[in-house]
Amino acid sequence: MFVVVEMIDTVRIPPWNFHRHLNDAICEELNKKLANKIVYNVGLCICLYDITKLEDSYIFPGDGASHTKVHFRYVVFHPFLDEILIGKIKYCSQEGVYVSLGFFDDILIPPESLQQPAKFDEAEQVWVWEYDTDEGAHDLYMDQGEEIRFRVTDEVFLDTSPTGPSAATTTETLGQPAAPPAEDMGQKKEPPYTLIGTICEPGLGLLSWWNS
Repeated sequence: MFVVVEMIDTVRIPPWNFHRHLNDAICEELNKKLANKIVYNVGLCICLYDITKLEDSYIFPGDGASHTKVHFRYVVFHPFLDEILIGKIKYCSQEGVYVSLGFFDDILIPPESLQQPAKFDEAEQVWVWEYDTDEGAHDLYMDQGEEIRFRVTDEVFLDTSPTGPSAATTTETLGQPAAPPAEDMGQKKEPPYTLIGTICEPGLGLLSWWNS
């Protein structure tokens, strides 16, 4: 679930922090910059593990801060494929079951990866596993807040770095209003890092299903 990743970055230390020990100031700046952030194709950064190398520090003309190239290792949340995790159901929709680990919420179990046969209850807004028994089908509800065991099958990274104006914006003529941003148009903002899971296997799904 958690891995230690080697990274290199140039850290800027402002003059008012020169009285501090260099390692302490760099640790604070790295955590301020990376903690709880998604790094593309790396994962969710948690905290600094250690600093392996400090190169020379420089002060550039016009900037009183010092700039130090730092080699360090960072603790990152990045589950491997087929890893089994336990989380809680955040909510359900037609798109599937959304799961939270407490510190990470962008986990989706799509309908085709649920225990089958499954149906979506529009009134309750939950997915239901229609479990077959000798006495007929028995509905097992996937209620919000229930603990669920799932297997990671895929991961999706989305580059959310700022981009320049679109072609339509650059060619717009004077006097014409610019197109509203995606958020104002009600479009859903895509998360930068999403895990895709499955519970379509024996032993996976709500913990209460297998404990009883």
